[in-house]
Amino acid sequence: MEAVRGHLILPIQGGESLVTNHQADDPRVGLAQHRTGMAKYRTQLALDRTTLAWIRTALTMGTFGFGTVGFFRTLREKSPTPEAIHMHQGAIQFGISLVVLGLVSTVAAGASHWLALRRLRRNQPLVLAKWPLSIAVAMFLAVIGLISLWYAVPR
Repeated sequence: MEAVRGHLILPIQGGESLVTNHQADDPRVGLAQHRTGMAKYRTQLALDRTTLAWIRTALTMGTFGFGTVGFFRTLREKSPTPEAIHMHQGAIQFGISLVVLGLVSTVAAGASHWLALRRLRRNQPLVLAKWPLSIAVAMFLAVIGLISLWYAVPR
């Protein structure tokens, strides 16, 4: 422990330091350091759960995209009418867009996770994005749904 301008500098887990003017024998200092470390650990676990939820959601989007293409392919094979062919083409576009959105969501969730952990480890404040990933993906899904609806409704 070092002293700077009358304050004690206490080491914290990970090499950081905490400047305090409490006495070194104050038990609250150790408790506060322990609680800070536990809060970081809980935050990291919450980030992990969120990233795993994004991975699960992205896999579901990709699976639904492939399933949609497969379903309409079967429909086209059983009844090769112009309407079935048109629906199959729309299903291919819809399915590909869901798979791409799932891939982009996975990469964005991974990058967000990595950046948040990096800021947490450097003791920098975690910032809230102006457009959270969940809202951005919801908007893209809404656009994909509207475009799919446009192609699905007969004119």
